[in-house]
Order: sequence, then structure tokens, then C-alpha cells
Amino acid sequence: MCGSRAFAQSDPAQANAAVVASLLDAGCRIVGKANMHELAYGVTGANAFTGTPVNPLFPDRIVGGSSSGSAAAVAAQMVDFSIGTDTGGSIRMPAACCNIFGLKPTFDAVSRKGAVPAQSSLDCIGLFARDMATITKAAGIIIPGFTAQAAPKAEDLVLARLDCAADGDIDSAVDGVLARSGATIRSTALDDFEAAFRAGITIMAAEMWELFGDLVGTGLLGPDIDARLAAAANVTPQAVAEAEEVRARFTAAVDGLLATCDAIVLPTLPSVPPTIEEALDPAAVVRLTELVRPFNVSGHPAISLPTRTADGLPASIQLVARKGDDAKLCAIATAIEPSL
Repeated sequence: MCGSRAFAQSDPAQANAAVVASLLDAGCRIVGKANMHELAYGVTGANAFTGTPVNPLFPDRIVGGSSSGSAAAVAAQMVDFSIGTDTGGSIRMPAACCNIFGLKPTFDAVSRKGAVPAQSSLDCIGLFARDMATITKAAGIIIPGFTAQAAPKAEDLVLARLDCAADGDIDSAVDGVLARSGATIRSTALDDFEAAFRAGITIMAAEMWELFGDLVGTGLLGPDIDARLAAAANVTPQAVAEAEEVRARFTAAVDGLLATCDAIVLPTLPSVPPTIEEALDPAAVVRLTELVRPFNVSGHPAISLPTRTADGLPASIQLVARKGDDAKLCAIATAIEPSL
């Protein structure tokens, strides 16, 4: 029901979504439905209607959204793996908050037939797990054509370490993992990275307004979602066109960089997850998707790997690979995993 009162009384689906059918056909056992930020349109995981999942390892901090329940279930060891969706970081971000692994495949690699929303130029179905072996095994079920690859030697990898705005404790945690891995690290930058973040917000807002704008003011939405959708009505066609121009330029820039390295590496989140109390201030969460959303815009596969800061708080490393190289991305992540 999309975590929303608006769909609580909807008729049951007549068939399983394609990704669910794939899991059942492979012999997986579904043990429950996971909670989520309403309409998948939020980053904290807070939901006034269905309740807010607790972050199992860091209960004073946000669980992350929008695929909040999926991440929490894995972190709490209730399931071996779970599925979620990622339109602007909604798998990688809760994975980072809950200190687990989260994979956003290449855009359109996993069928969205039966998913909500029915149409999106950003949304991807992906996975959560507590280790790369499980991520890889599950990816082989839901991604057609995925064939697991042997992990390369980490010292044979060339990783482009993206220069981006993150807090010092996060950068230290990420760079510590990279140093321990023995991979060759090259510092780099990406043109239009910040512009791609803003473009992702614009495109998502326009698409969400088209899909759910009729619910604004009905009393069926939580106050946060009602306000966000109302604001989305102000996105102009010109703004969307400009965002699409940024998408094209940024995608080309990512493709160009990936032609020179095995993967791009950067933090998943620019800071440690805020506490639940801190997250009540919108300013505390506004930057949380700055480092993940650009790769929804470009459509490249990305994975979040868990580590911790020197103070023991959740930090996370994001790896980004060429489009279609989901299996190679998982192999690279597996090579880095012992250094986390």
C-alpha cells in the first residue's frame, strides 16, 4: 500500500510483481512485507501512518528512507536479504544508516513490472544484505543475465576517488578502507556532480506530481508528503528540460571517467546519519542524498558498503561501475569487503 493511507483500501494485486515472481521461482521464501517512507518520497524512513522502523544497530538514529523496513529487517537479521527501490538513494541511504550492504543496479536492469510507481526514469529495484556473497547470489536471481564473477585482487584495481563534500570523519573512514585494500586510488572530480543532484530532485518532483498530485489536500497523505507534493506542482517544463540537459552531460562525464578506471568510489552519505531528534529539522536531512542521487540521474549501478567512523558510528563507501556491469561491480565490492 506504498506506506500510505491513500492506498490502504486498494484491491489486492491480481499477480505478483515480476521481481517477486523471480524470487519465488528461485525457491526464496517471503516472510513479510516491509515498511517504507510514504510513497517512497522521503529520506528518514519516518511514517506517521504505518509507523517508523527502528534502526537495529543505532536506535537513536534514523533508519533511512525510503526503503526503511527492508534495510531494518536485514540489519536485525530477520531475513537473509530483502528488496527495495532506489529513486534518489532509497536503497543505498538506508543501507548506510543501518550499516549493511545495498545494491542499486543499472537503471532498467531489473523489471519494474508490477512496481509502484508504474513509470519512472529514475527508480531501480535492488537489494539489501549483510554480506557480498548474499548480495551476489540474490542479484543472480533478480537481474537477468547476471553471472557472478570471481573477485579480483584488490591490489589490481584502479579506483577513481571522487572529490566531493563530506564530513572529515566520513572521509577518514572511507580513505582508511581504501588504504587497507591496497587498490590504486586516483583522486578525481566529475563535472556537473552538484548539478546532477539538483536535476534529480527536479525530475523526481515532476514525475511524482504527475503520478500522485491528485492526492494533495485530500487528507490521505502525511503532512510531510502532502507538502512535498504540493511544492512539486511548481516545477516547470523548462526546469525539467534543463534538468534533462544536465542528465545528458553528467551521464557522459560518468561514462568517460569509468573508461579510465574499474570503478568510482566516494562516500554514500556526506555525514553520519542524524539522530531522530536532529532529523526533525529539515535542514539536517537536506544534504543526505547529495552523493547518491546523481547516479540515479545517470543510471549507473552503485553499491553501498558498510564501515564505521573512528567513533563507531555508521559510515559507508559507495562504488559506481559502468552501465550493465552489475556483476563486475559486485566482484569489485567483494574484493574490497575484507578491508571494511
